[in-house]
Amino acid sequence: MKTPAKVMIAVLFAAGCFIAGYVANRQADPSAASASTKQVASYTCPMHPQYTIDHAGDCPMCGMRLVRAGDRESDKKPDPGSPATPGMLQINAVRQQLIGVRTDEVRLGSSSDVLRVPGRIAVDDQRLYRIVAAAEGWIVDLGDNTVGRFVKKDQLLASYYQKDLLYTERLFLLSIPRKEPLPTQTSDFSQASIRTSGSANPQFPIDSLRGLGMSDLQIEEIHRTGVASPKINIYSPVSGFVLTRNISPTQRFDKGTEMYRIADIAHLWVVTDIFEKDRELLKPGATATIRCRGREFKARMSDALPQLDPQTRTLKTRFELDNPGNTLLPDMFVDVELNVETPAAVTVPAEAVIDSGLRKIVYVESTNGEFEPRVVQTGWRLGDRVQITSGLEPNERVAVSSNFLIDSESRMKLPATIPILMTGEKIAAAKDLVCGMNVDPRSPNTLKMLHGGETYYFCAELCRESFEANPGKYVQKMMAAQDTTGAHMRE
Repeated sequence: MKTPAKVMIAVLFAAGCFIAGYVANRQADPSAASASTKQVASYTCPMHPQYTIDHAGDCPMCGMRLVRAGDRESDKKPDPGSPATPGMLQINAVRQQLIGVRTDEVRLGSSSDVLRVPGRIAVDDQRLYRIVAAAEGWIVDLGDNTVGRFVKKDQLLASYYQKDLLYTERLFLLSIPRKEPLPTQTSDFSQASIRTSGSANPQFPIDSLRGLGMSDLQIEEIHRTGVASPKINIYSPVSGFVLTRNISPTQRFDKGTEMYRIADIAHLWVVTDIFEKDRELLKPGATATIRCRGREFKARMSDALPQLDPQTRTLKTRFELDNPGNTLLPDMFVDVELNVETPAAVTVPAEAVIDSGLRKIVYVESTNGEFEPRVVQTGWRLGDRVQITSGLEPNERVAVSSNFLIDSESRMKLPATIPILMTGEKIAAAKDLVCGMNVDPRSPNTLKMLHGGETYYFCAELCRESFEANPGKYVQKMMAAQDTTGAHMRE
């Protein structure tokens, strides 16, 4: 009888141990299973962490793809050995390849590039001749010299009559006999002869004829032949093209009327618009290549107007060139190419610089895939490279692609006070009470709302609507957080 009793006691003891272990496991498993389930099934938005669901999808606030809660950078424990630089990110090689991060080296050295700008052919002002009527009269003869015609130097263009012509010619013929040479403009006359009548001063009738518009060529002819001319001839002062002709047969004109405008286009100007950022790289005397219809011409930079165009932010720059064979014509469009060389400077690719308006940032790659935001100052830009005047050292590596993604994530990691290294100024970032995200109060994309005499800022319309529906809830939550922070500081 004793043996069955001992067996029964042993069986009961084993059963009790089994039940106790089972109960203990049942008490521990639910929490572990729940945590595991929560870790696997919980999806949240990187920009709005308050939004959490149990399946993958897109955030209804910003449209970003939801990620597992344990996969977010903010859920990972920080590396104790990592530096405490604000905004620094650590991106491993796999993730860099996934988002397309590409880096390039900061270079120190001189560079050269070809600057190409459009240009327009213009007439050289020093080779543009205007024939203006010296006295009133009317047209007698008019040659075949319409606009666009090429005329040679001393070619007869037109003739006109003037009422005082015959009297002045008679005085000229009486003052200077045919046997005597014509006095030049540099002839020396005494003060006594100048105060005498015109017959005593041979220069007087010559100047009178010139005052009526007669050329020296016709005056010499009248002196040679001794015969007065019934009309005044107009000769071309230069070989060139007729740009304008403002007279017609039998037309009466007044003194000061512009009759002809003739341009010598053997030497021309090329006028271009150079941006102010490129103007400092060009100096007078620089050579340029002018391309037009498959032909090339060499030009030299002359000058630029000391005034900036307020609309296009450009400077009018002028190049001078010879025009053999009159190939180039005024108002033709040409291409201007200039070889620009810069002195030794620190440069980076232009796409590496993120310009927010207030500052310019590049992301410098250090060891172990860490990217540090660095505020820089820039100078000139030539081609696809930008000069860095401060903030970088040669041989450092900077991100040149996907840097906007890096910048977005770096801004999320910044503290509430963002240092501005360029000016020493500090901008206090506001916090969205609904989602807890830091926002810039001065940004035009930041939404705001006035409540209880205080201004609150929000990152999205959905956050502002949530606050407007129950502002007391979020204000109390903010005050409780401030009280907790104050208590920790007092301790």
